[in-house]
Amino acid sequence: MSTITLNFASPRLLVVAAGAVKQIADVMGKFGLSRPLVVTDPFMVGSGHVRHCLDALTAAGIAVSVFSDTVPDPTDTVVEAGVAILNRGNFDCLIGFGGGSPIDTAKAMAILAAGGGKMRDYKAPFAADQGKLPVIAIPTTAGTGSECTRFTVITDTERDEKMLIAGLGALPLAALVDYELTFSVPPRTTADTGVDSLTHALEAYVSKRANPISDALALSAMTLIGANIRTAYAEPRNAAAREAMMLGATEAGLAFSNSSVALVHGMSRPIGAHFHVPHGLSNAMLLPAITRYSVPGAEGRYAEAARRIGFAGPDDNNSVAAAKLVTGLEALNKELSVPTPAEFGIKEADWNAKMALMADQALASGSPGNNPRVPTAAEIVSLYRQVWIGAAANA
Repeated sequence: MSTITLNFASPRLLVVAAGAVKQIADVMGKFGLSRPLVVTDPFMVGSGHVRHCLDALTAAGIAVSVFSDTVPDPTDTVVEAGVAILNRGNFDCLIGFGGGSPIDTAKAMAILAAGGGKMRDYKAPFAADQGKLPVIAIPTTAGTGSECTRFTVITDTERDEKMLIAGLGALPLAALVDYELTFSVPPRTTADTGVDSLTHALEAYVSKRANPISDALALSAMTLIGANIRTAYAEPRNAAAREAMMLGATEAGLAFSNSSVALVHGMSRPIGAHFHVPHGLSNAMLLPAITRYSVPGAEGRYAEAARRIGFAGPDDNNSVAAAKLVTGLEALNKELSVPTPAEFGIKEADWNAKMALMADQALASGSPGNNPRVPTAAEIVSLYRQVWIGAAANA
C-alpha cells in the first residue's frame, strides 16, 4: 500500500471575481494592513490601468505610494532600487499590480529586504522562505500564475543569468484575480502569457514531483486554456474566454508551484536572459520540440494532456494522443503567430555561440531534473539546435 506525502502551499486568500480589484482595501483590512507600497510598471501608470487599484485604495482612505520602475524580465538592480524605497518608508505590505514582472519584482523585494545581500544569494536551491513584508498580488495578464506561486525569476545583470528564486518568502499572502483587467491586453501578450500558463499546467502534470492535488489543478487548467486560448487571442473582449483563461492561469500557477516546472522552463530562462525574449514567448518557441523529446518518459500523461487540451479524442490510444499533442502544439504556435527565434531577431551565430552556456544554466536551475526524461548538457545543446532548425524549416 502506497502512501502520499506532499506539502501544498497557496495564498491564504484568493479572490477570483469580476471586479475583484475593487476589494483591495477590504482584503488589506482582513489582515490588518494599511500602508501599502504598490509595485507596478511604467505602462500601467502611463495607461492609467493602475488606477483600478489606486482609486480603490484612495476611496477607502488609504495613502498610497507607488514604485513603478519595474522592467520586463525583472533585474536584480531594479529589485535593489525597490528595496531602497521600501526601506525608506513605513510600509506594512507590498501590492504587485501588473503582469508577472511587477509581481515577481514585489516578491523579490520582500525577500531581499528581509535578508539583505545580493539577489543571487537567494538563487535556487537556496530556500528563500523569509519575506520582510507580505505581498498582495493583482495580475493583469492570464499567464504567469505568479500571484499564487512560491517562485520569482530575477535576472542577474552582472552574469546575464535568469535566476529562479524559490521559497515561502515569494508566496503572496493574498491574490485578487480579476479577469476584467485583461480586456485591454494585446493579442501578442495574450498569446504569450496563455502559452506560458499552458506550459505551467503541462509541466506540472508530467513532472516527477506531481501529486494528486497538482494533478487535479493542472488537468482543469489544461481543459480551460485549451478551449479558450484561441478565442481570447482573436476576441480580446470576449468575457467568457477571458474569465476561463484567468482561472486556468491561476490553477496552473497553483499546480506548478506545488509540483514543479521542468525542461521547457529550464531551457527558456536562458533564452530570455541572453536574447531578451519574453518568458511566455520563449516557452512557446520551445514547447513542441521539448514535448516531442520528453514524451517517451511519460507517454500516458502526455496523452491525457492532449485529450484535456483538445488535441486528441477520448478514443485515441496513448501513442496516437501523445503524437497529436506535439502536432497540436506546433499548429497552435502557427495560429497564435508565435515567431521563430530568427523571426524574433536572433542571429543564428549568436544562438549557436550561446547554446553550451544556456545548457549549463538550464541544468543549474534544477528544473530539467523534474522532467520525465532528463537530458544531459549535450542533449540540451542538441535540443536548442533542433529548435532553431525545426523552427526554420516550419517557418
